[in-house]
Amino acid sequence: MHTILHGRLIISFIRFSRLNFYLLFGQIIILLLPFTLFAQQPESSHSEVEQQLEAITENSEDNETEDDSFIQSMRQFLKHPINLSTANLATLQELSMFSAIQIQQLISYRNRLGSFISIYELQAIPSFDIRLIEKIRPYVTVSNLLNSREDMGKRMSDGTHTLLTRLTQVIEKSKGYLIAPGSQNNFYPGSNQKILVRYQYQYKNLLQYGILGEKDAGENLFKGAQKKGFDFYSAHFFVRNRGIIRSLAIGDFTVNLGQGLTQWQSLAFKKSSEVINNKRQLAVLRPYHSAGEINFHRGVGITIAKNKIEATSFLSYKKVDANIIYDSVGKADFISSFQNSGLHRTSSELNDKGAQRQFIVGGNVAYTSNRLHVGLNGVHYQFALPIKKPSDPYNLYSLAGNELGNYSLDYSFGYRNSHFFGEAAFTNSFDKAFINGLIISVDPKVDLSILYRNISKSYQSLYTNAFSENSFPTNEKGSYLGISTRPAVAWRVDAYADFYQFPWLKYQVDAPSIGKDYLLQVIYKPNKQLEMYIRYRTESKFKNFNPDDLILSPVMSVHRQNIRSQINFKINSIITFRNRVEMVWFAIRPSDTQTGFLAFSDCIVKPMMKRYSGGIRLQYFETDDYNCRIYAFENDLLYSFSIPVFYDKGFRYYLNFNYGLTKNTTLWLRWSQTIYKDKSSIGTGLDEISGNKKSEIKMQWQFQF
Repeated sequence: MHTILHGRLIISFIRFSRLNFYLLFGQIIILLLPFTLFAQQPESSHSEVEQQLEAITENSEDNETEDDSFIQSMRQFLKHPINLSTANLATLQELSMFSAIQIQQLISYRNRLGSFISIYELQAIPSFDIRLIEKIRPYVTVSNLLNSREDMGKRMSDGTHTLLTRLTQVIEKSKGYLIAPGSQNNFYPGSNQKILVRYQYQYKNLLQYGILGEKDAGENLFKGAQKKGFDFYSAHFFVRNRGIIRSLAIGDFTVNLGQGLTQWQSLAFKKSSEVINNKRQLAVLRPYHSAGEINFHRGVGITIAKNKIEATSFLSYKKVDANIIYDSVGKADFISSFQNSGLHRTSSELNDKGAQRQFIVGGNVAYTSNRLHVGLNGVHYQFALPIKKPSDPYNLYSLAGNELGNYSLDYSFGYRNSHFFGEAAFTNSFDKAFINGLIISVDPKVDLSILYRNISKSYQSLYTNAFSENSFPTNEKGSYLGISTRPAVAWRVDAYADFYQFPWLKYQVDAPSIGKDYLLQVIYKPNKQLEMYIRYRTESKFKNFNPDDLILSPVMSVHRQNIRSQINFKINSIITFRNRVEMVWFAIRPSDTQTGFLAFSDCIVKPMMKRYSGGIRLQYFETDDYNCRIYAFENDLLYSFSIPVFYDKGFRYYLNFNYGLTKNTTLWLRWSQTIYKDKSSIGTGLDEISGNKKSEIKMQWQFQF
C-alpha cells in the first residue's frame, strides 16, 4: 500500500497545475490516513525542533544560522545522558527540551520523593506525558550513583579528540567566477568551494577546547587578502564545574542574560508550534565553536557560584565588519551600518572586514533558589568609530554614537503549577524595555502561556534575541497567548494568538502599524512509529504598497495564510517515510491574491548494526511570487542543517549518504539539485547562474581518537 501511495504522490508532483491545486491537496491528505495501519517500530520525532529552526530562518530575512552549537550539544547528551536524579537547574536548562514549568515540577518532585527509580516515573509529574518522555529518553538516564570527583588530569586525558573537515560547492559557476581578472567590475578571487576545518577536544560536559578555520565560496585561501589561510578563525577553551568556578571561557564564547533584552547570543526560539516554550533559559557563558562570524565574544569570561549566589564577568575585544563613510580627505569618519554576511570576496566586502573595533565589558550577579531567581545584568560597548545611520525617518531612533550600555533586572518565581518570569531593561540613555511572562499548568492536560512585551522605539541593543516580532527588540508592544492541550493519549492541540504594534516607523513601513498572528496545530501520534500533524497559520501586518510611484508610499495591510500537513512514519527498523504538503496565500488587496504550493516525500534508511545510512527527498514547489515563499527543513551532514527558501516553480531533490570507514572514521556525502521551470538564470548580480539548474555537493570527513 505504501509503495503505491508514494508512487501516486510523485505522479501528482509531476502533473501539478493550478486547475488541480486544491484537489491535489485534498487527495494527499486523504491518502496519508491509511499509514496508520502500518506502524511497527519506534522512532523519536524531531518535528518540533525542525519547525522552530524553520521559524528562525523565516524571521531573520532568509539568513540561515551557522551556529551548530545546539546540534553539537544534543549529540554530546546522546553520548553522555543527563542523570535526572542528580542534574541541577543549569544542566536541565542546557538540554533545551523542557519548559520552565516542567523543570520546576521535576525538581520539586525529586526534592519530595528522592531519586528516580525509572524514567517512566516521570509520568507522575503533572506536565509530563508519554510523548515527552519518549522524546527525551535518548538524552537522559536515571541513577542513584553520585557523580565522582573528576580532577583536571582526568578531564585533560580521558576525553575525545575530533577532527572534522567539510567541503561545499555549487557546481554551476556564477558570474562572480566568470569575470576575467583585470576587469573593472568586481569578481570573486577565490575558488567556489566553501571549506570548514574544525578540531575539538571534549570531556563530557566539563571541559572542551578547539580551533576552527572557515573559508566561504569566493574567498581566497593562503593568498590575496587571506594570506594567513582561512578567512575566519575561531578558538575556544571552556571549563565547567571546577570548584567554585561554574564556567571559565577563554577565546570565543557566547553570553546569555535575562530574557534576551540585554544580551542573548545562543540559539533561541521565538513563535513556533512549541507554544509554551517561550522563556529564555541557558547558562550565562557557553563555548563558541561554530562557523558564524558575527554573534559571539572574543576574550575571557568567568562564572563563580557559591551556594545560591552566582556572579559572571567578561571582557571582549573584537573587530567587526561595518560600512565606513570617509570624509573629504579620505579619512575614516563614521560607521553607517554593520555587515552581518561574513562574506569577504569583493573589494567592497574586503573594505568592510574588521572596519569597526569594539570593546565590551559586562556581567551579572544572580540569586537562585528552588522557586526564586533574581539577576542584575549589564553590558557596555565602546566603539572605535562613531555610528551614524542614514537619515531615513525610520532611523530616527537607531543606534548612534561611540558607546552603548544595556542594563537589566531579570526575575522568575515558581509556585505550584505556575511560573512567572520577566526582564526590565534600560540603556545608558534610559530607554526602557520590558518582557513579562506567565506559564500555568491549569490542568494535567492543559498548559497556558501568557507573555507581554513593551519595548520603546528608542531602545537599542546588540547581540540580543528576545521574544518579539521584530528581529531585534525595539519599537514594539505585544501580547501573546499560547495554549497546549492533550485531550487524549494520541492527540495534542497547540494554538497561539499574538497581537502587536509598532509605535514608530520601520523599514518598508512608513507609518506606525499593528499586526496579529494566529496558529493552530493538531498532532496525532497513536504510537511510537507514526506522527501526523496539520497546521494552520494566519498573519496580518502593514507594509508599504506603492505600485503607482506616489511621493508618499501608502501603508496597507498584508495578509498571509499558511496550511501544512506532514506525516512521519517508520515502516520498520530500517526505513522511515516523511511527507509534507503546504500551501500559502498572500494578499495586499483581495483582488490580487498570490498563492504558493510545496510538497515533498522523504525516504530515510538506517539499517541496524550497519556502517552506512542515507536518505532521499523528492520535492515540487510553485509560487506566484517571492511573497509566497515557503521554507522546508532538510536533513544534511552531521552538525549541519539546511533550510532553503523556495519560490517560482520547479523541482528539487537531494541524496544523503554516510559510511563508517572504520570505528573512528566516518564519511558523509550529499548531493542536491534544484531545477526551475521557464527560467534562463538563477540569482542576481555576481551570484547569477546561467541556466535553470543549481546543483550542490557536500562532503564531510570526521576522525575521532
